[in-house]
Amino acid sequence: MRSCLTPIAILAAILAFALWNGSHMADSTDRWRDQLQQVDALAQAEAWTEALDALAESYEDWSERQTYLHIVAKHDSVDDAEAMYRRAMAFAATRELTEFRAELSDLRDQLRLLTEMERLDIKNVL
Repeated sequence: MRSCLTPIAILAAILAFALWNGSHMADSTDRWRDQLQQVDALAQAEAWTEALDALAESYEDWSERQTYLHIVAKHDSVDDAEAMYRRAMAFAATRELTEFRAELSDLRDQLRLLTEMERLDIKNVL
């Protein structure tokens, strides 16, 4: 019986971390998606300076979590979101509303996918 306790404790710790990670990732991506929604609203109102500033703040928030994201998420997904942030900033700088809104939409969807990949779900386990 005693020999079973160590593996059970390890599995419990892994499960606890997986649950915490999924929750933390959901909180972070929800915050970034909300920020991007506000950026989109500013761009639609043609407040480009404010939109670019808000996008830069969101990108800074995103950048502060890069180490964590690269540890727990697939690098390709994180790198794709990074590229989308940079393209969105370029479109905002040139005031290309259609391209900018499309890129923001893709970025929000990419962030949603990051959350899905970290959620404890049967399709992620199998």
